[in-house]
Amino acid sequence: MSDENLARQSELALDRQGDHESLFYEGRWHSSGSLAGRAARFATGLAGLGVRPGDRLLVLMANCPEVLITYSAAWRAGAVVTPLLFLVSEDELRHALADSGAVGVVTTAEFLPKVAGALAGSGAAEVRFVIVPGVTADTPDSAAPGVPVLSFDSVASGDAGPIADRSGTDLAALLYTGGTTGRSKGVPLTHANLFWCGSAVSGTWERAGINSSLLPLPLAHAYGLLIFCSGMHRTAGARTILMRWFDPAGWVRLAAEHHAQSSALVPSMIQMLLSQPLEEADLSALAAVSSGAAPLADEVRREFEARVPSATVYEGYGCTEAATLISANTPGSRRAGSVGRPVSGCSVSIRDDADLAVPAGQDGEICARSPGVMSGYWHAPEPAATVLANGWLHTGDIGHLDADGYLYVVDRKKDLILRGGFNVFPRDVEDVLLAHPAVALAGVVGRPDARLGEEVVAFVSLRPDASATAEELIEHARRHLGSYKYPRQVTIVPAVPLTSVGKLDRKQLRQWIAEESGAGPSLSPTSHTSPTPLVTAAPGPGAGNASGLALAAPLVTAAPFVTAHAALFGARGPRAPSCGARGPRAPFLAPIPLPHAAQWTRLPPCVAAWPRPGRRR
Repeated sequence: MSDENLARQSELALDRQGDHESLFYEGRWHSSGSLAGRAARFATGLAGLGVRPGDRLLVLMANCPEVLITYSAAWRAGAVVTPLLFLVSEDELRHALADSGAVGVVTTAEFLPKVAGALAGSGAAEVRFVIVPGVTADTPDSAAPGVPVLSFDSVASGDAGPIADRSGTDLAALLYTGGTTGRSKGVPLTHANLFWCGSAVSGTWERAGINSSLLPLPLAHAYGLLIFCSGMHRTAGARTILMRWFDPAGWVRLAAEHHAQSSALVPSMIQMLLSQPLEEADLSALAAVSSGAAPLADEVRREFEARVPSATVYEGYGCTEAATLISANTPGSRRAGSVGRPVSGCSVSIRDDADLAVPAGQDGEICARSPGVMSGYWHAPEPAATVLANGWLHTGDIGHLDADGYLYVVDRKKDLILRGGFNVFPRDVEDVLLAHPAVALAGVVGRPDARLGEEVVAFVSLRPDASATAEELIEHARRHLGSYKYPRQVTIVPAVPLTSVGKLDRKQLRQWIAEESGAGPSLSPTSHTSPTPLVTAAPGPGAGNASGLALAAPLVTAAPFVTAHAALFGARGPRAPSCGARGPRAPFLAPIPLPHAAQWTRLPPCVAAWPRPGRRR
């Protein structure tokens, strides 16, 4: 059996680390031995349902121990896991089911209506069963005609069976990109890809003495695979405190109660934690916070580190196509503002539009090579040929390396705004707007302009109990940005839209602009446009065009996952048309950005205790 077989590696890790309390979840500790035993029995149950090596098993779950049990069991059975973030729409779920050819679904009760809706007339003829932990008398017997709903425990009620013999080149996971550039694409990753991914990150934190972590990010996502695989390479066992859904007050309470040494967050979560009385909690054990999924504003990082002086925030970078891992800041070598150096085994090259390497300090497309890079897209050879041209993974991100090899991500290549011959990176504008004390989230896109080619337009949502006018925000940006960069139009909206994986939804922003320029009514309650002087100066050195194929947005190294804003719903999930899940009412939090904001005229009543679920770290 291959040394890279992930199920075999899980067994070796248990032998090496011994049975220990490894996972705290909702008031109870679970030992590593008990979790492994349940996984071995669940694997037998899957095989009994007809799951064969190479079959795909779709995982759409809230955070719970069963997510990790499902991964381990699927690999024991030789199956391929397809984790899908619970924020996906029915249509996105339907696409993944049909495209992957999944034979079964493992989900949690709150998402069963969404699964049933996706199966209805979906063409996902391969799906033969749906498995749900905690089946009750109210749980439907079937998700669709001929597709029974089975209890997780009943499937795992048999004896442990052997590990299927799978090699490092066999598929272990089929992930789906966020779909920011069109229909999401399947990213097949092998046992060898994920084995390398786990080995590349585990040693650093163990050597730094980090042995306990508070985890609010979603396990049913690429991030969960990274966490699971990194644990296989540890010498000694570690402890994880798992949150089903993120909520700021709960995070602070658990971090203090369990003396958590680390946590993986996304920038919006860190921003939300700043509204908590951090100084009143004993967070002295917290040494490391991994941030990813989106750029972290420097002001937010500085404030968090000042208020939790024991903690250092480490940003990193990766993408699904590279098994979530390209670069990372690490203890003793952090460089603020960067996403760290390439991890061991990974090479990074900054390349121009002719696919030639550029010198240090010069912006270009970030390209990577590593044992974690996919071999191609699932059922999509043409885009894969472009993305993997000349032996490099072309990430679609713009950035540069400094003289010491630290990587800096500037923006997405496809998001570049060309205004009057000058390149404007939306992130530069967004960072300035986020520095305004009233702004919670900002999104910047280009609007077609007859004179300039494109004009810079911003959409912002405000913090709770904060106020600002569009005119004030334009003036704030004008004072901090060059004359060609600052937005001439700012629109204040209740919620800046996010994609299903918590990334800024620029497609939706562009759609709003298109609707506003047409016959449709304005979506904006507060909007202001300032005069637009014609820029006639020529572009400076290094200015390039914005052509090129963009990849799915990068994920975090230690936090690829989804933003808290996109997950601020009650424990049963958003009461959205595509979900159908009923959730308990949770206390009202505040008008912060929510996913698919155009669907809401106000916050749903269940906003608060985030059904938990990042990109750049």
